[in-house]
Amino acid sequence: MDVSYLRNTRSPFRPLLHYPLLSDSRVSISFSKKSKNVNSYSVCRKMCLASNSDTMVAGKVNKERKSSGISGSKNDEEYGDLKSWMHRNGLLSCKVVLKERSSHDSNHRPIHYVAASEDLQEGDVAFSVPNSLVVTLERVLGNETIAELLTTNKLSELAELDRQRGRGQLAVESPLLWSETELNYLTGSPTKAEVLERAEGIKREYNELDTVWFMAGSLFQQYPYDIPTEAFPFEIFKQAFVAVQSCVVHLQKVSLARRFALVPLGPPLLSYRSNCKAMLTSVDGAVQLVVDRPYTTGDPIVVWCGPQPNSKLLINYGFVDEDNSYDRMVIEAALNTEDPQYQDKRMAAQRNGKLSVQFFHVYVGKERESVLDMLPYLRLGYVSDPSDMQSVLSSQGPICPVSPCMERAVLDQLAGYFETRLAGYPTTLVEDEALLADCSLNPKRRVATQLVRLEKKILNACLQGTVDLINQLPDHSVSPCPAPYAPSLK
Repeated sequence: MDVSYLRNTRSPFRPLLHYPLLSDSRVSISFSKKSKNVNSYSVCRKMCLASNSDTMVAGKVNKERKSSGISGSKNDEEYGDLKSWMHRNGLLSCKVVLKERSSHDSNHRPIHYVAASEDLQEGDVAFSVPNSLVVTLERVLGNETIAELLTTNKLSELAELDRQRGRGQLAVESPLLWSETELNYLTGSPTKAEVLERAEGIKREYNELDTVWFMAGSLFQQYPYDIPTEAFPFEIFKQAFVAVQSCVVHLQKVSLARRFALVPLGPPLLSYRSNCKAMLTSVDGAVQLVVDRPYTTGDPIVVWCGPQPNSKLLINYGFVDEDNSYDRMVIEAALNTEDPQYQDKRMAAQRNGKLSVQFFHVYVGKERESVLDMLPYLRLGYVSDPSDMQSVLSSQGPICPVSPCMERAVLDQLAGYFETRLAGYPTTLVEDEALLADCSLNPKRRVATQLVRLEKKILNACLQGTVDLINQLPDHSVSPCPAPYAPSLK
């Protein structure tokens, strides 16, 4: 996403947007309705709103620009490269170089990334950035106590921070910034509904900005801008917020005031892989990256993006990882509340570590195991005879098959569910493969197709596993039992 035009607005995001780290970001944020974790969404908002140019590295950059006669409206290339700027400001060690490759987006902007400037071995420090070049909430506010207070409060319950954040390898914007037509590329995928829900959450946050502004006026007494919603429209807020949040790094083993950081050479310049274990870490007086594999000169440096499924990688970073061992889909199963034996079934479910509304995670490569994990819960929902229910309550462990007709009914429902999910996609796997073979396919359509293709593979594997279990039934002539209170599947 090109955020350079925001540098000339009166938006309160302007100070952060002068930070070199934000020159090429294309990712977004992750939400949950209620998070018990530190609220990074609020932290990001406060880093944007509470900052002023005298308390941030961005301010120093601005002063350098002014003293050298370079105005803030000029392109970053005119100001000089990021690495040189960092060296002038105390970069401790650096074995990487900034490179660029062509982009296929509509503006043909080059993609900048961090690559090895020399051969590296596993365990080598790729770069070490002094804390003086790292922006944290403590630096923004100039007070650790206030920073920790703002980090832990609950002004917003919408967000959770994934361990690492970055941007797509294809320079694709987060679906949070896609048009309605582009979001239709995700038809059939649960990711589409998640994107819309998160967009509504951002809107609610925007509507709360003025309240926060007035409640925390003392924090903004040196702030030169107007009331937030009067100073900039929602679209600018959303784009700027996505740009800032895409660069936030979650540092471990530091105080809350320094946990969320903007690190030069970090996101979005680093490449991300799910099978990598290298992470940005805080050491004495610096943030460094220790590589987990050997590199030859010119190789892109990769870091771990956290144990995230491809749906979150797309929403958070704008890319999909074909080799993501953490990829998964979620199936929601619920006991029927109209069932006369609902309370007994709820008790039996809780005794086996399940809830009346249970979310099952189906991991790639473990689809059969996931189906087997769901069966005891579904069997519980099919129990109708009170004597059978008493046997369930008096037994230990998960529910075994009660009868051949019930087992057939459970498996039929599960197979029908997977077939319905697959029918909800407008394209088949074969059509997806044909689309991906087209070199001219636009990047957003490509990553969306990659995502739905991988989802369909998981669902197909689940369906095949269920069909295999049906074929293993001893008597195929048995008709499914009626189920007036069958559990629901979503």
